[in-house]
Amino acid sequence: MPHRLLYGPPRTASVAVAALLAATLTAVPSGPAHAFTGDNHEDITRAALPWEPITLTAMADARDGAVNADDHRPYFNVGPLHCDNADYLGPRYATGYPRTRDEATTELLACIRTSVTRFRNAVRAADGLVDADGEVRADQSDLSSPCTWDGRPGRAKCAVLEQLGRGWHPIEDFYSHSNWSDRAAPGPIGLDNPPGLERTGLAPFLDIRRYSTMTDADWTREASEHIPADLATGCYTDIDSTGVKPADCDGRVPHNRVLNKDTAASDRSKTGDNFRHATAGATAEITRQWNDFKAELLRAYPDHGRGAQMVCALVHDDPATDCP
Repeated sequence: MPHRLLYGPPRTASVAVAALLAATLTAVPSGPAHAFTGDNHEDITRAALPWEPITLTAMADARDGAVNADDHRPYFNVGPLHCDNADYLGPRYATGYPRTRDEATTELLACIRTSVTRFRNAVRAADGLVDADGEVRADQSDLSSPCTWDGRPGRAKCAVLEQLGRGWHPIEDFYSHSNWSDRAAPGPIGLDNPPGLERTGLAPFLDIRRYSTMTDADWTREASEHIPADLATGCYTDIDSTGVKPADCDGRVPHNRVLNKDTAASDRSKTGDNFRHATAGATAEITRQWNDFKAELLRAYPDHGRGAQMVCALVHDDPATDCP
């Protein structure tokens, strides 16, 4: 299966893909390199999560794990699912850049919105993991057969893993596709060498749990205030949040061969420790996201210890036995 680093075939805007984007941002789950390669997504996710092996493989596997589901078509074609097209270059570096700071921020917010929506969906889907008395439902937490990441009705554990995985994929991609943690190569700053922000902490505008409890208007306003003026992700010829596919990335900071750090061999990875910083940032971010999700389950489902049992059911391979 090609990953987005390999460009993929020419793509055109269509009603079907625009509808997919709309459904992705709003749908409630009913069931069970253009980006970091599948292997890198797997390494990051495994390093971030202290889960038992079968469950961890269901989430992280390079080909069939939930965290890599967005790199399968048709999700592969949708830019906000990979934090693409939030490109920008300030006037001190280039005059007349074809995308404003506000337009770039809008694309980044569209990416964040996918993760907020998936977080909310995962919290709701977790309700099916245990009964009203806090007993783990064996039929809903069993992984003896593989999950299918197709959004169809199925086991509650598969539904939660799918929503988390699809929400975490763009977050991991953000660290690969943006200049948040990297630095520019020596020489002039411009389209082929955008500035690097060299940030070492987690991105404050990826506070997904907090945003999930706020109205969209409130959290987008708050997130926008935390986005640095020179933050950018690369232009990629996929579907942006408006449903319009750019014909090309001429005159814009491109994803391919310029800004991405999808592998250690990517051009931007070769400057300093850019690749290591991208993977370390993504790993720390997923650890934060998992801890925040656990905390939200405990808050949302306090009666009869249901939230704690949900966490136990998600971490263990045989929760019906291991979660008293």
